Amino acid sequence: MSNKRSYIDSNNALVLTGGGARAAYQVGVLSAIAKFMPRNHGVPFPIICGTSAGAINSTALACYASCFQLAVKKLEWVWKNLDPCRIYHTDPFRVYSHIIGGFLGGFQADYANKNARSLLNNAPLRQLLENVVDFNRIDTNIRRRYLSAVSVTASSYTSGDSISFFQSEDSISPWFRSKRRGEPTQLNSQHLMASAAIPLVFPSEKVRRHHLGDGSVHQLSPLSPAIHLGAEKIFIVGVEQPKEPLHAQENNPHPPTTAAIAGHLLDSIFSDTLQSDIERMERVNHTLSLIPDENKKKTSGLKNIESYVINPSHNFNRIAVKYYDKLPMSIRLLLRGIGISNDAESSLLSYLLFEKTYCKELINLGFNDALEQETQIREFLNI
Repeated sequence: MSNKRSYIDSNNALVLTGGGARAAYQVGVLSAIAKFMPRNHGVPFPIICGTSAGAINSTALACYASCFQLAVKKLEWVWKNLDPCRIYHTDPFRVYSHIIGGFLGGFQADYANKNARSLLNNAPLRQLLENVVDFNRIDTNIRRRYLSAVSVTASSYTSGDSISFFQSEDSISPWFRSKRRGEPTQLNSQHLMASAAIPLVFPSEKVRRHHLGDGSVHQLSPLSPAIHLGAEKIFIVGVEQPKEPLHAQENNPHPPTTAAIAGHLLDSIFSDTLQSDIERMERVNHTLSLIPDENKKKTSGLKNIESYVINPSHNFNRIAVKYYDKLPMSIRLLLRGIGISNDAESSLLSYLLFEKTYCKELINLGFNDALEQETQIREFLNI
Protein backbone atom coordinates (compact mmCIF):
# COMPACT_ATOMS: atom_id res chain seq x y z
CA MET A 1 0.00 0.00 0.00
CA SER A 2 1.35 3.43 -1.00
CA ASN A 3 1.94 6.01 1.74
CA LYS A 4 2.52 8.86 -0.67
CA ARG A 5 0.70 12.05 0.24
CA SER A 6 -1.61 13.71 -2.26
CA TYR A 7 -2.40 17.45 -2.21
CA ILE A 8 -5.58 17.05 -4.31
CA ASP A 9 -7.74 18.88 -1.72
CA SER A 10 -5.47 21.92 -1.41
CA ASN A 11 -6.68 23.67 -4.61
CA ASN A 12 -3.15 25.01 -5.06
CA ALA A 13 -2.28 25.91 -8.64
CA LEU A 14 1.10 26.31 -10.29
CA VAL A 15 1.44 28.75 -13.19
CA LEU A 16 4.59 28.53 -15.30
CA THR A 17 5.01 31.30 -17.85
CA GLY A 18 6.84 31.30 -21.16
CA GLY A 19 10.35 32.37 -22.00
CA GLY A 20 12.19 29.83 -24.15
CA ALA A 21 15.48 28.81 -22.50
CA ARG A 22 14.66 31.09 -19.57
CA ALA A 23 12.26 28.36 -18.38
CA ALA A 24 15.30 26.61 -16.86
CA TYR A 25 14.87 29.13 -14.03
CA GLN A 26 11.49 27.52 -13.22
CA VAL A 27 13.19 24.15 -12.71
CA GLY A 28 15.50 25.68 -10.12
CA VAL A 29 12.57 27.12 -8.17
CA LEU A 30 10.74 23.77 -8.27
CA SER A 31 13.92 21.98 -7.17
CA ALA A 32 14.12 24.16 -4.07
CA ILE A 33 10.45 23.52 -3.23
CA ALA A 34 11.09 19.78 -3.59
CA LYS A 35 13.83 20.13 -0.96
CA PHE A 36 11.26 21.59 1.45
CA MET A 37 9.08 18.48 1.20
CA PRO A 38 9.29 14.80 2.24
CA ARG A 39 10.63 12.50 -0.45
CA ASN A 40 7.44 10.48 -0.92
CA HIS A 41 4.99 13.36 -1.35
CA GLY A 42 3.15 14.12 -4.56
CA VAL A 43 3.21 17.41 -6.45
CA PRO A 44 1.90 20.15 -4.07
CA PHE A 45 -0.05 21.69 -6.98
CA PRO A 46 -3.05 19.58 -8.08
CA ILE A 47 -3.68 22.21 -10.76
CA ILE A 48 -0.78 22.87 -13.14
CA CYS A 49 -0.92 25.46 -15.93
CA GLY A 50 1.81 26.28 -18.40
CA THR A 51 2.46 28.48 -21.39
CA SER A 52 5.21 28.25 -24.01
CA ALA A 53 8.30 26.57 -22.52
CA GLY A 54 6.45 26.62 -19.21
CA ALA A 55 3.89 24.30 -20.80
CA ILE A 56 6.60 21.70 -21.34
CA ASN A 57 7.70 21.91 -17.70
CA SER A 58 4.06 21.77 -16.56
CA THR A 59 3.26 18.66 -18.57
CA ALA A 60 6.41 16.91 -17.38
CA LEU A 61 5.39 17.62 -13.76
CA ALA A 62 1.88 16.31 -14.44
CA CYS A 63 3.31 13.05 -15.80
CA TYR A 64 5.08 12.39 -12.48
CA ALA A 65 2.60 14.08 -10.14
CA SER A 66 2.67 11.13 -7.71
CA CYS A 67 6.25 11.95 -6.67
CA PHE A 68 7.31 15.59 -6.75
CA GLN A 69 11.01 14.94 -6.13
CA LEU A 70 11.17 12.40 -8.96
CA ALA A 71 9.38 14.81 -11.32
CA VAL A 72 11.83 17.61 -10.54
CA LYS A 73 14.87 15.33 -10.87
CA LYS A 74 13.75 14.24 -14.33
CA LEU A 75 13.20 17.87 -15.37
CA GLU A 76 16.60 18.86 -14.01
CA TRP A 77 18.33 16.05 -15.88
CA VAL A 78 16.81 17.12 -19.21
CA TRP A 79 17.62 20.82 -18.78
CA LYS A 80 21.14 20.19 -17.48
CA ASN A 81 21.94 18.05 -20.52
CA LEU A 82 20.39 20.28 -23.16
CA ASP A 83 22.13 21.24 -26.35
CA PRO A 84 20.77 23.62 -29.01
CA CYS A 85 20.70 20.78 -31.54
CA ARG A 86 18.11 19.00 -29.37
CA ILE A 87 15.75 21.97 -29.74
CA TYR A 88 16.37 23.21 -33.29
CA HIS A 89 18.56 22.27 -36.26
CA THR A 90 22.03 23.76 -35.95
CA ASP A 91 24.06 22.24 -38.79
CA PRO A 92 24.73 24.86 -41.52
CA PHE A 93 22.99 23.01 -44.35
CA ARG A 94 19.70 22.61 -42.48
CA VAL A 95 19.81 26.09 -40.94
CA TYR A 96 20.23 27.94 -44.22
CA SER A 97 18.15 25.60 -46.39
CA HIS A 98 15.27 26.17 -43.94
CA ILE A 99 15.58 29.94 -44.31
CA ILE A 100 15.94 29.79 -48.11
CA GLY A 101 13.01 27.37 -48.34
CA GLY A 102 10.85 29.76 -46.36
CA PHE A 103 11.87 32.66 -48.61
CA LEU A 104 11.12 30.74 -51.81
CA GLY A 105 7.84 29.54 -50.33
CA GLY A 106 6.62 33.12 -50.49
CA PHE A 107 6.53 32.86 -54.28
CA GLN A 108 4.33 29.75 -54.33
CA ALA A 109 0.74 29.94 -55.49
CA ASP A 110 -1.94 30.17 -52.78
CA TYR A 111 -3.29 26.70 -53.58
CA ALA A 112 0.10 25.01 -53.09
CA ASN A 113 0.92 23.15 -49.88
CA LYS A 114 3.14 25.43 -47.82
CA ASN A 115 5.20 24.76 -44.74
CA ALA A 116 5.03 27.15 -41.78
CA ARG A 117 7.83 29.71 -42.05
CA SER A 118 10.20 30.60 -39.24
CA LEU A 119 13.76 31.62 -38.44
CA LEU A 120 14.65 28.19 -37.01
CA ASN A 121 13.38 24.64 -37.52
CA ASN A 122 12.48 23.07 -34.15
CA ALA A 123 11.83 19.53 -35.45
CA PRO A 124 14.37 18.08 -32.93
CA LEU A 125 12.21 19.40 -30.07
CA ARG A 126 9.31 17.19 -31.17
CA GLN A 127 11.55 14.13 -31.01
CA LEU A 128 12.82 15.15 -27.56
CA LEU A 129 9.28 15.54 -26.24
CA GLU A 130 8.17 12.19 -27.57
CA ASN A 131 11.21 10.56 -25.95
CA VAL A 132 10.94 12.08 -22.47
CA VAL A 133 7.23 12.86 -21.88
CA ASP A 134 4.89 9.93 -21.21
CA PHE A 135 1.48 11.53 -21.77
CA ASN A 136 -0.37 8.36 -20.71
CA ARG A 137 0.72 8.97 -17.12
CA ILE A 138 -1.41 12.13 -16.88
CA ASP A 139 -4.68 10.18 -16.85
CA THR A 140 -3.20 7.71 -14.37
CA ASN A 141 -2.31 10.51 -11.95
CA ILE A 142 -5.77 12.06 -12.32
CA ARG A 143 -7.44 8.72 -11.55
CA ARG A 144 -5.16 8.17 -8.55
CA ARG A 145 -5.98 11.71 -7.32
CA TYR A 146 -2.49 13.13 -7.40
CA LEU A 147 -3.59 15.60 -10.06
CA SER A 148 -6.80 17.52 -10.68
CA ALA A 149 -6.00 19.23 -13.98
CA VAL A 150 -3.19 20.30 -16.27
CA SER A 151 -3.54 22.92 -18.99
CA VAL A 152 -1.42 24.04 -21.93
CA THR A 153 -2.20 27.38 -23.56
CA ALA A 154 -1.59 28.18 -27.22
CA SER A 155 -2.63 31.07 -29.46
CA SER A 156 -4.63 30.58 -32.62
CA TYR A 157 -3.36 32.49 -35.64
CA THR A 158 -6.59 31.34 -37.35
CA SER A 159 -9.15 32.85 -34.95
CA GLY A 160 -7.02 35.14 -32.78
CA ASP A 161 -8.17 33.33 -29.63
CA SER A 162 -6.12 32.13 -26.68
CA ILE A 163 -6.95 28.42 -26.30
CA SER A 164 -6.20 26.52 -23.09
CA PHE A 165 -6.16 22.80 -23.76
CA PHE A 166 -6.76 20.98 -20.49
CA GLN A 167 -6.85 17.41 -19.26
CA SER A 168 -8.75 16.96 -16.03
CA GLU A 169 -11.37 15.26 -13.94
CA ASP A 170 -14.75 14.90 -15.65
CA SER A 171 -16.30 17.47 -13.32
CA ILE A 172 -14.45 20.39 -14.93
CA SER A 173 -16.33 22.01 -17.81
CA PRO A 174 -14.95 23.94 -20.79
CA TRP A 175 -15.21 27.72 -20.69
CA PHE A 176 -15.81 30.42 -23.26
CA ARG A 177 -14.87 34.07 -22.79
CA SER A 178 -14.04 36.91 -25.14
CA LYS A 179 -10.84 35.98 -27.06
CA ARG A 180 -10.09 33.03 -24.76
CA ARG A 181 -11.52 29.60 -24.08
CA GLY A 182 -10.74 26.26 -22.49
CA GLU A 183 -11.03 22.98 -24.39
CA PRO A 184 -10.85 19.52 -22.77
CA THR A 185 -8.51 17.18 -24.63
CA GLN A 186 -5.91 14.44 -24.34
CA LEU A 187 -2.64 16.34 -24.34
CA ASN A 188 0.12 15.29 -26.72
CA SER A 189 3.32 16.63 -28.26
CA GLN A 190 1.36 18.72 -30.79
CA HIS A 191 -0.07 20.90 -28.02
CA LEU A 192 3.38 21.44 -26.51
CA MET A 193 4.95 22.24 -29.89
CA ALA A 194 2.19 24.78 -30.52
CA SER A 195 2.45 26.44 -27.11
CA ALA A 196 6.25 26.72 -27.36
CA ALA A 197 6.35 28.09 -30.93
CA ILE A 198 7.95 31.50 -30.25
CA PRO A 199 6.57 33.95 -32.88
CA LEU A 200 8.73 34.16 -36.03
CA VAL A 201 11.47 32.07 -34.38
CA PHE A 202 9.74 28.66 -34.47
CA PRO A 203 7.04 27.49 -36.93
CA SER A 204 3.36 27.35 -36.03
CA GLU A 205 1.69 23.99 -35.38
CA LYS A 206 -1.62 22.88 -36.87
CA VAL A 207 -3.99 21.27 -34.35
CA ARG A 208 -7.37 20.32 -35.80
CA ARG A 209 -8.42 23.33 -37.88
CA HIS A 210 -6.24 25.88 -36.11
CA HIS A 211 -2.71 27.06 -36.82
CA LEU A 212 -1.33 27.63 -33.34
CA GLY A 213 1.65 29.50 -31.96
CA ASP A 214 3.19 30.55 -28.65
CA GLY A 215 0.60 30.64 -25.88
CA SER A 216 1.81 33.99 -24.55
CA VAL A 217 0.54 35.74 -27.69
CA HIS A 218 -3.10 36.88 -27.24
CA GLN A 219 -3.02 35.63 -23.65
CA LEU A 220 -4.74 38.60 -22.04
CA SER A 221 -5.39 36.72 -18.79
CA PRO A 222 -2.56 34.27 -17.94
CA LEU A 223 -4.21 33.37 -14.60
CA SER A 224 -7.56 32.54 -16.20
CA PRO A 225 -6.92 28.80 -16.84
CA ALA A 226 -5.91 28.18 -13.21
CA ILE A 227 -8.98 30.02 -11.91
CA HIS A 228 -11.36 28.16 -14.25
CA LEU A 229 -9.81 24.85 -13.17
CA GLY A 230 -10.65 25.60 -9.53
CA ALA A 231 -7.58 27.27 -8.02
CA GLU A 232 -7.86 29.09 -4.70
CA LYS A 233 -4.13 29.73 -4.34
CA ILE A 234 -1.84 30.39 -7.31
CA PHE A 235 1.95 30.02 -7.16
CA ILE A 236 3.50 31.82 -10.14
CA VAL A 237 7.05 31.44 -11.43
CA GLY A 238 7.63 34.39 -13.73
CA VAL A 239 10.50 35.52 -15.92
CA GLU A 240 10.30 39.28 -15.40
CA GLN A 241 13.81 40.57 -14.90
CA PRO A 242 14.92 43.17 -12.35
CA LYS A 243 14.74 46.69 -13.75
CA GLU A 244 17.98 48.06 -15.14
CA PRO A 245 19.10 51.73 -15.12
CA LEU A 246 18.12 53.46 -18.34
CA HIS A 247 20.87 56.07 -18.59
CA ALA A 248 23.14 53.91 -20.78
CA GLN A 249 20.39 53.23 -23.31
CA GLU A 250 19.25 56.85 -23.28
CA ASN A 251 22.75 57.99 -24.31
CA ASN A 252 23.01 55.45 -27.16
CA PRO A 253 23.04 57.44 -30.45
CA HIS A 254 22.23 54.37 -32.60
CA PRO A 255 18.74 53.10 -33.42
CA PRO A 256 17.80 49.70 -31.96
CA THR A 257 18.82 46.62 -33.92
CA THR A 258 16.35 44.07 -35.25
CA ALA A 259 17.35 41.77 -32.38
CA ALA A 260 16.78 44.51 -29.79
CA ILE A 261 13.29 45.17 -31.14
CA ALA A 262 12.50 41.44 -31.25
CA GLY A 263 13.75 41.03 -27.68
CA HIS A 264 11.66 43.99 -26.53
CA LEU A 265 8.54 42.47 -28.11
CA LEU A 266 9.19 39.07 -26.54
CA ASP A 267 9.72 40.64 -23.11
CA SER A 268 6.38 42.40 -23.51
CA ILE A 269 4.60 39.21 -24.60
CA PHE A 270 6.01 37.04 -21.83
CA SER A 271 5.77 39.33 -18.80
CA ASP A 272 3.56 42.42 -19.24
CA THR A 273 0.18 40.65 -19.41
CA LEU A 274 1.01 38.54 -16.35
CA GLN A 275 1.73 41.60 -14.22
CA SER A 276 -1.49 43.26 -15.40
CA ASP A 277 -3.50 40.14 -14.60
CA ILE A 278 -2.03 39.88 -11.10
CA GLU A 279 -2.91 43.55 -10.46
CA ARG A 280 -6.45 42.92 -11.73
CA MET A 281 -6.86 39.92 -9.42
CA GLU A 282 -5.60 41.93 -6.43
CA ARG A 283 -8.15 44.67 -7.18
CA VAL A 284 -10.94 42.07 -7.28
CA ASN A 285 -9.72 40.63 -3.96
CA HIS A 286 -9.70 44.11 -2.43
CA THR A 287 -13.21 44.82 -3.73
CA LEU A 288 -14.50 41.53 -2.29
CA SER A 289 -12.96 42.37 1.08
CA LEU A 290 -15.14 45.51 1.22
CA ILE A 291 -18.38 43.60 0.63
CA PRO A 292 -20.27 42.54 3.80
CA ASP A 293 -20.34 38.78 4.37
CA GLU A 294 -24.11 38.59 3.99
CA ASN A 295 -23.89 40.08 0.48
CA LYS A 296 -20.96 38.02 -0.85
CA LYS A 297 -23.26 35.24 -2.09
CA LYS A 298 -24.60 37.73 -4.63
CA THR A 299 -21.14 38.22 -6.22
CA SER A 300 -21.72 35.61 -8.89
CA GLY A 301 -18.54 33.73 -9.86
CA LEU A 302 -16.21 35.95 -7.84
CA LYS A 303 -13.98 34.59 -5.09
CA ASN A 304 -10.87 35.66 -3.24
CA ILE A 305 -7.74 34.05 -4.73
CA GLU A 306 -4.34 34.28 -3.09
CA SER A 307 -1.19 34.49 -5.20
CA TYR A 308 2.55 34.28 -4.71
CA VAL A 309 4.98 35.38 -7.41
CA ILE A 310 8.68 34.63 -7.67
CA ASN A 311 10.78 36.37 -10.32
CA PRO A 312 14.52 36.19 -11.04
CA SER A 313 16.84 38.33 -8.96
CA HIS A 314 19.43 38.67 -11.76
CA ASN A 315 19.29 39.79 -15.37
CA PHE A 316 19.03 36.90 -17.85
CA ASN A 317 20.50 38.97 -20.69
CA ARG A 318 23.68 39.60 -18.74
CA ILE A 319 24.01 35.90 -17.97
CA ALA A 320 23.31 34.82 -21.56
CA VAL A 321 26.01 36.95 -23.15
CA LYS A 322 28.66 35.00 -21.19
CA TYR A 323 27.67 31.84 -23.07
CA TYR A 324 27.27 33.32 -26.55
CA ASP A 325 30.35 31.49 -27.86
CA LYS A 326 28.84 28.14 -26.80
CA LEU A 327 26.35 28.41 -29.67
CA PRO A 328 27.16 26.60 -32.94
CA MET A 329 28.86 28.79 -35.55
CA SER A 330 25.89 28.59 -37.94
CA ILE A 331 23.54 30.01 -35.29
CA ARG A 332 26.03 32.71 -34.28
CA LEU A 333 26.31 33.86 -37.88
CA LEU A 334 22.54 33.91 -38.19
CA LEU A 335 22.14 35.92 -34.99
CA ARG A 336 24.96 38.26 -36.02
CA GLY A 337 22.93 39.11 -39.09
CA ILE A 338 20.11 40.48 -36.94
CA GLY A 339 22.39 42.35 -34.55
CA ILE A 340 23.33 39.87 -31.79
CA SER A 341 27.03 39.61 -30.96
CA ASN A 342 29.19 38.43 -28.07
CA ASP A 343 29.66 41.94 -26.72
CA ALA A 344 26.03 43.06 -26.53
CA GLU A 345 23.35 41.94 -24.11
CA SER A 346 20.25 40.69 -25.88
CA SER A 347 16.85 39.49 -24.70
CA LEU A 348 16.48 37.36 -27.82
CA LEU A 349 19.72 35.50 -27.04
CA SER A 350 18.48 34.65 -23.54
CA TYR A 351 15.37 33.01 -25.09
CA LEU A 352 17.28 30.92 -27.65
CA LEU A 353 20.34 29.81 -25.67
CA PHE A 354 19.32 26.20 -24.98
CA GLU A 355 22.84 25.37 -23.82
CA LYS A 356 23.52 23.28 -20.73
CA THR A 357 25.98 25.59 -18.94
CA TYR A 358 23.62 28.55 -19.37
CA CYS A 359 20.64 26.43 -18.26
CA LYS A 360 22.56 25.18 -15.22
CA GLU A 361 23.25 28.77 -14.14
CA LEU A 362 19.56 29.65 -14.46
CA ILE A 363 18.60 26.53 -12.49
CA ASN A 364 21.02 27.54 -9.73
CA LEU A 365 19.63 31.08 -9.78
CA GLY A 366 16.05 29.81 -9.40
CA PHE A 367 17.10 27.42 -6.63
CA ASN A 368 18.84 30.17 -4.65
CA ASP A 369 16.01 32.68 -5.17
CA ALA A 370 13.51 30.14 -3.80
CA LEU A 371 15.76 29.23 -0.86
CA GLU A 372 15.89 32.90 0.15
CA GLN A 373 12.07 32.89 0.27
CA GLU A 374 11.71 29.47 1.95
CA THR A 375 9.67 30.71 4.92
CA GLN A 376 7.17 32.59 2.75
CA ILE A 377 6.85 29.72 0.26
CA ARG A 378 6.31 27.14 3.00
CA GLU A 379 3.65 29.32 4.59
CA PHE A 380 1.87 29.97 1.29
CA LEU A 381 1.82 26.31 0.20
CA ASN A 382 1.31 24.99 3.74
CA ILE A 383 4.16 22.48 3.41
